[in-house]
Amino acid sequence: MAIVGKKFPDLNVDAMNEMGDTFKLNVLEEAINNKKKVLLFWYPKDFTFVCPTELHAFQAALGEFDKRNTIVIGASCDTPEVHFAWLNASKDNGGIEGVTYPLLADTNRNLSSILGILDITNEVYDEETGTVQVEGDNVTYRATYLMDEEGTVFHEGINHMPVGRNVNEFLRLIDAYTHVQKNGEVCPANWEEGKTAMKPNAKGTAEYLAAHLN
Repeated sequence: MAIVGKKFPDLNVDAMNEMGDTFKLNVLEEAINNKKKVLLFWYPKDFTFVCPTELHAFQAALGEFDKRNTIVIGASCDTPEVHFAWLNASKDNGGIEGVTYPLLADTNRNLSSILGILDITNEVYDEETGTVQVEGDNVTYRATYLMDEEGTVFHEGINHMPVGRNVNEFLRLIDAYTHVQKNGEVCPANWEEGKTAMKPNAKGTAEYLAAHLN
């Protein structure tokens, strides 16, 4: 279910910070109450292989996100206790020691189910037991959501488990959306901060193509 152009789901989810505090976090309220953009990224599991590389990459870029008035939040279906154990494991042991942004613990899978990002290949009804059995890991893909200061999603993307994300691309997307917000222009293919944007009309497109693609 695509939610671009819509408000992010209004739902409280358990979360953990680097201090070991467990609390309820509402991503939509984080955007609205703090008047900030939010980047929420989901990863499949703690203590795995690609996942720590991504969490450290987002941590390394935290200053750049802060410059762009953007909050970073990580998320998986692991428990707060597992998050805290991972936060206390060193890089040498595949841990994420040094990560300072909060991690959602969507253990009941309420939010990830609403977003439709769980790895469920099939659901089979067992007539004998009267239960539904899930085929698949029932963990999330590498889904990413960007929302504005009002909690409206302006980007969503999903990677399969083996494919890590490019953190710089999310910075570019935030720059592009901020440019649209401030200037009312639209951003063409491969646009980056400082490059020429376009007027949102046919003349603007023609002028851009003539100037840049000849």
